[in-house]
Formats: sequence, structure tokens, C-alpha cells
Amino acid sequence: MNFPENLRYTKEHEWVRVEGTIGVVGITDHAQSELGDIVYVDIPDASAEIKEGDTFGTIEAVKTVADLFAPVSGKIVEVHTALNDSPEFVNNDPYNDGWIVKIELANPSEVDALMDVAAYKALIGQ
Repeated sequence: MNFPENLRYTKEHEWVRVEGTIGVVGITDHAQSELGDIVYVDIPDASAEIKEGDTFGTIEAVKTVADLFAPVSGKIVEVHTALNDSPEFVNNDPYNDGWIVKIELANPSEVDALMDVAAYKALIGQ
């Protein structure tokens, strides 16, 4: 299982990669493997304001639906629309092609409160 060192993680299994003032958000390799084959990702339109910890969409697998939780607060500035036609990107490459949204960070210090890779691995027993 893949756990990139340059990401921060939530206990709900989302990750964020900070690129300047933007946080790129997706679900972890662990989460996608637990969900199984992803068939649909329901995410809000770009420009939605979200708060850290709030639900910002859902991800649907063959047998279950899971909420997506915002790891940081801010404004969604881009939605990965390719997931509409190819939700399997989340299974195949959750940290690159499988990203879900990009958020303009309202409070960059929220990232510091998220787990580093060692803490996330401990959370999931790796």
C-alpha cells in the first residue's frame, strides 16, 4: 500500500497535498482498497465554501456509499470532472489521477493539525 510522505492525512482517510495556497484533496490508498471498485464520485460544484471536518460529497462503490470529509477549510476552486466518466482513477491512482477537489486554503495552519504519514500508518495498523 502506498503512503506518500508529502501528504497530510485525516482520520476519515482523506489526504491533502499543499501546492502554494491550494490544497489538493483525495482519499487514501487504504480507503479506496476498503471501499472496493469506485463507481461514482458526487462532489459539489467549484466555488462551494467548505469547513474543515464537514462533508463535501460522497464516493460510491459497488456495495457502499461513503461521505467525503474536508481536511481543510476554504473554497473549492476546481473539481476533478474526469471522475464523472472515469471514477476508477480513484482506485488506480488515488494520489495523482484520483484527486477529487482543489481547495483554496482559508486557514493554512489547519494542515499542521492533520496526521503525517507515520501517524496515519499507526491509525490503520500499518
